[in-house]
Amino acid sequence: MKDESTSSKSRKRNKNKKKQKNTKPSKEEPIESKLKSQKDTKINKNNKHGCSSSSASSKRAKPSNFLDMLRERLSGGQFRMLNEKLYTCSGQEALDYFKEDPEMFDMYHTGYQQQMSNWPELPVNSIIDWLLSRSSSLVVADFGCGDARIAKSVKNKVFSFDLVSKNPSVIACDMSNTSLESSSVDVAVFCLSLMGTNYSSYIKEAHRVLRPSGMLLIAEVKSRFDPNNGGGDPKDFVKAVCDLGFTSVLKDVSNKMFILLHFKKKEQLDSNQKTIKWPELKACLYKRR
Repeated sequence: MKDESTSSKSRKRNKNKKKQKNTKPSKEEPIESKLKSQKDTKINKNNKHGCSSSSASSKRAKPSNFLDMLRERLSGGQFRMLNEKLYTCSGQEALDYFKEDPEMFDMYHTGYQQQMSNWPELPVNSIIDWLLSRSSSLVVADFGCGDARIAKSVKNKVFSFDLVSKNPSVIACDMSNTSLESSSVDVAVFCLSLMGTNYSSYIKEAHRVLRPSGMLLIAEVKSRFDPNNGGGDPKDFVKAVCDLGFTSVLKDVSNKMFILLHFKKKEQLDSNQKTIKWPELKACLYKRR
C-alpha cells in the first residue's frame, strides 16, 4: 500500500513536471501577446488619431465658422460705415475717397450684394425688363451701375458710370460730371444710386445728356420717400424733377421695397426758369444685426 501510494505520488509529480514543461511556452506567450497588444494599441491609436483628426477638423471647423462669422460682422460693419458715408457726402467727395482706397469700393459692393440677396425682387430687373421690351437701338446711360448688370443683360449700347471702374466697360467719374455729349442718349437710369447729398446734380446731368423725349428711369428704396418716417415727400420729388424739364410718366409704389419713377424729357425747356426746391431724401442706413 505504501509502495502504491509512493508510486502514485511519483506519477503525480511526473505529471506536474510535464505540465510545467508544457506551460513554459505559455510563459513566452505573454511577451508575444504584449507585443501584439502594443501593435494593436498603435493601430488603435492611429485609428483614434484618424478619428480624432476628423473630429479635430470638425472642431477646427468651429473656429473657422466663427472666424467667417467674425469676418462677416466686420465686413458688415465696414459696409454700414461706407454706406452711411456715401449717403452723407457729395459725389466728388465719394470719388476722392475711393480713389485713395479702391478696395473699400469692393468691400462696399460685397456688402451691398449681401443686402440685395435678402430682397424678394430686385429693381434692376424691372429696368432690364423695361429695356428689353423696347428697341435695342436706344442708347442708355447707367448712373451708378455697380456690377454693370444692365450692360450685361441688354443688347443696347450702355454707358456705365460709377465711382470706381473694375472693368473696361465701366467709366469711373463723379456722376454729376460725365464725359457724355449733351443730348446723346435715349435713356438715363438711376437704380438705387441717388446717394450723395448733391443727388439733384446727378439728375441735372441726366437731363443734359438725354435727347428730347428721352426717358429717365429711377428706382429708389421706398423708405427714402416716406415723409412719415423722415423721408422726402414723393410728390415734392416728382415736382422738382418736372420743374427741371421732365414730364412724369409712371409712379409705381406697389413694391414694398422700392419705388419706380419714370419721366420723359420735354421737347422744349420752359422759358421761365424756376427755382427748384429739391426735397431731402432719407439716407438708407442699415441697422446692425
